Amino acid sequence: MAKKELLKSFRRGTINEMNTSYFRFYASLNDFLPLQWRNKTFPYCYESHQTVKHLIESMGVPHTQVSLILINGTSVGFERRVLDASFVSVYPCFHDFDVGHISKVLPPKLNTFQFVNDGHLGKLTVYMRLLGLDVSYSNDILDDELVEIAVNEGRILLTRDRGLLKRKEIVYGYWIHATDPREQVREVLWRYQLKDVIKPFTRCPRCNGILVPVEKEKILHLLEPKTKKYYNEFKICKSCSRIYWRGSHHDRISQFLSDTLKSLSGGG
Repeated sequence: MAKKELLKSFRRGTINEMNTSYFRFYASLNDFLPLQWRNKTFPYCYESHQTVKHLIESMGVPHTQVSLILINGTSVGFERRVLDASFVSVYPCFHDFDVGHISKVLPPKLNTFQFVNDGHLGKLTVYMRLLGLDVSYSNDILDDELVEIAVNEGRILLTRDRGLLKRKEIVYGYWIHATDPREQVREVLWRYQLKDVIKPFTRCPRCNGILVPVEKEKILHLLEPKTKKYYNEFKICKSCSRIYWRGSHHDRISQFLSDTLKSLSGGG
């Protein structure tokens, strides 16, 4: 808390006691912090009644990005109040080992992966759908609607809006670090370890519907002359009836998807 704010609070009589504890954030969580706090232990002054969740988010780190909190070496939940002169360690998601048995902040593991992307992640949405991932998306959706979909449908909220991920209703969410859509899709695949669950070219990139094979004769009247002549295998979206075939764009997309998967396993 800034000195001016503290002084005003004391004058108003709204602060009875102040604590100072020592915080350390690890790995990717440092991306949310001011430069002077990154990769080091630093003191933080706060009102004595604050929970560790409130303190972490007041420093800029959404609770959805945290997988383990230790206070003086003991794992605690978000509701724990931080006593004076405590040492607080905050960790992001782990992939190399499971902390579920000690963490007090991790939500239950998901059996399926369904996503809702905010309106600024249109290109990422297309890539994810091309990989067969279930992604709800609208480019003009409001924040409250995003939260409602995430909660009611059990979807993981993907966004670059930190404030959205601090909403108390959000249990599953991830802040996208990259700005390039191709890097973003790699990031999501790595974060949720999706390499073995993706099914490329099974969803419509436009509407998220399921693609199914369709006989050429049944859609012949919908095809352009050159498409009729050179292509024989087609899929149709069960939701919007858009038709797909293995054109030149298919080969380019296939190469990108192949390169992406190789990069996740250390190849290419």
